[in-house]
Amino acid sequence: MKDIVLRFTRNVPAVFGLGILICIIFAALLAPILYPQGPFEMVGKPFIEPFTESILGTDQLGRDLAAGILYGARITLQIGLLSTIIAIFVGIIIGGLSGYFGGWLDSFLMRITEIFQTIPFFLFAILLVAILRPTLGSVIFAIAIVSWPPMARLVRSEFISIRNREFIQACIVMGMNHWQIIFRHVLPNAISPIIVTGSLMVATAILIESGLSFLGLTDPNVMSWGYIIGSGRTVLRTAWWVCTVPGIAILMTVMAINLVGEGFNDALNPRLKNI
Repeated sequence: MKDIVLRFTRNVPAVFGLGILICIIFAALLAPILYPQGPFEMVGKPFIEPFTESILGTDQLGRDLAAGILYGARITLQIGLLSTIIAIFVGIIIGGLSGYFGGWLDSFLMRITEIFQTIPFFLFAILLVAILRPTLGSVIFAIAIVSWPPMARLVRSEFISIRNREFIQACIVMGMNHWQIIFRHVLPNAISPIIVTGSLMVATAILIESGLSFLGLTDPNVMSWGYIIGSGRTVLRTAWWVCTVPGIAILMTVMAINLVGEGFNDALNPRLKNI
């Protein structure tokens, strides 16, 4: 564990990304304290420019953009994390069963995975949210549904590689059942690439959620960065900050998560231990 932390801290971009991510999380946690009135409260005149009466200005309805950014961080991170957790869970189950048992089960589960992968993921997410109604839960469900196939492919390949090693054959000879072998030996040895890929999936989930919110396919009673950009696109020329500020927030968050994910990859990759 100490070696992993040491290798991670040596990666300057990863530490920089982690610092940005920590700042964003703290800002999201402090939102109710800094802006107890909420993000939908009209606090002044419409289109107040940034760094005048309000630090980030106001939108077309006179709502404080800073409050929207902080509360939007809470929703955006929540959707990204929850949808990724669900996608990882589904991917581990399908990929693990497929890779470990093989045979007809492998063929059946991989055909299902391929069907999901042939559908354009963003259009599929739009279709699911439109069918299920635009709520926070349906957005999380839709993002999870379109995100699990790559994780299932990764887990399958890892399980196939690990199940053919000598220590797994020794476990079989010792009389251990399949579930003991999977949970005690196979899955723990495959956890590193799952963690790395999962961290990068959070960034993808945030981008998908922003796109859905931009199109209005989200809960109108919940503030998110994509929602702010979507509501401000009609006044982009006259009030540039309404779209620019949440756009920068999305950019910084996704960049930070990607940097942290690459740092985890370098720290957990055994081939890079001596580099």
